[in-house]
Amino acid sequence: MSLVKRIGILTAGGDCPGLNAVIRAVVKSALRRNPPIQVVGILDGYSGLVEDRTQPLVESDVSGILIRGGTILGTSNRDNPFNFLGASNAKPRDRSKDAVNTFHRLKLDGLVAVGGDGTLRCALDFAKLGIPVIGVPKTIDNDIGGTDVTFGFDSALAVATDAVDRLHTTAESHHRVLICEVMGRYAGWIALHAGTAGGGDVILIPEIPYDIKKVCESIQHREKRGRSFSIIVVAEGAKAIGGKMVTQGSYRGADKRPRLGGISHHIAEEIEKRTGDEVRVVILGHLQRGGIPTAYDRWLATHFGVHAVELAEQNLWGQMVALRGIHFGETPIAEAVGKLRRVDPQGEGVRTARAVGTSFGD
Repeated sequence: MSLVKRIGILTAGGDCPGLNAVIRAVVKSALRRNPPIQVVGILDGYSGLVEDRTQPLVESDVSGILIRGGTILGTSNRDNPFNFLGASNAKPRDRSKDAVNTFHRLKLDGLVAVGGDGTLRCALDFAKLGIPVIGVPKTIDNDIGGTDVTFGFDSALAVATDAVDRLHTTAESHHRVLICEVMGRYAGWIALHAGTAGGGDVILIPEIPYDIKKVCESIQHREKRGRSFSIIVVAEGAKAIGGKMVTQGSYRGADKRPRLGGISHHIAEEIEKRTGDEVRVVILGHLQRGGIPTAYDRWLATHFGVHAVELAEQNLWGQMVALRGIHFGETPIAEAVGKLRRVDPQGEGVRTARAVGTSFGD
């Protein structure tokens, strides 16, 4: 019989479709254990753990949330308890002790942390303080190690691909070059997959620095073949050979992470200057994070949530749930956050895109 009677769950970092599906799966599967495991929702990510803002979760709380985007618990991507800023503008300070006190006050046996790289690193830090944790990998960027895919990616990919599809008709009608900038930070998964699925003529990703001359040559080569328009899909973290990623300042918070975005405007300016073509830019931004999760993300998130409860029941703490191939399993959180999962420039995805004539600007 499991000794686990009560677990907490929080969602931290950027929101994405599928978070509610995980919460639902954790609550419903936990309450169906014998004996049932109680679940406490921690509000607004780690800040709820620091500031003791929580609520018990029962089946009625998660009824009907499977298809909803976002998270019913709220989230925050700037409240690291070990370097906590909160709502004030005061100097960040270590409030991990407050978070630990909340954990013990709630009489929790473990914590399920749902999030990306930053969230899981915090989970690992809490594990070192003796807090039993289980990670659930979430990010539209699909860049977490130890798992083949993260939930949220497929939904973001669907939005990006739909955008590329729609850009084709207006680009062709106006004989323009249209650039679609997508998220992904330091990994080009969204750009690669959406560009391939949407028939992008040029795909620019962080893993393959581009030469603007090569990009322009690709456009001009299409024009010589009678194609009067081109579609470029660019990841926000793309950069020119020998250049730097374009940033828009930094996020508010203790870690001061750079805010990527705007590379497409630089590329558009260079293309217009070098070719004389008319260029327009579309930056999808947070559109990729919103809306109803795809069927695949609901399915994946549900499996992740159930498996997280199973790991808790077996006292397999310090693990992150994962999907490898067609099998669900787990990997140590320490290994999962050790290295970002990025696109292989020589991998099958890039080779397939090149085989159908897609340029990567190199």
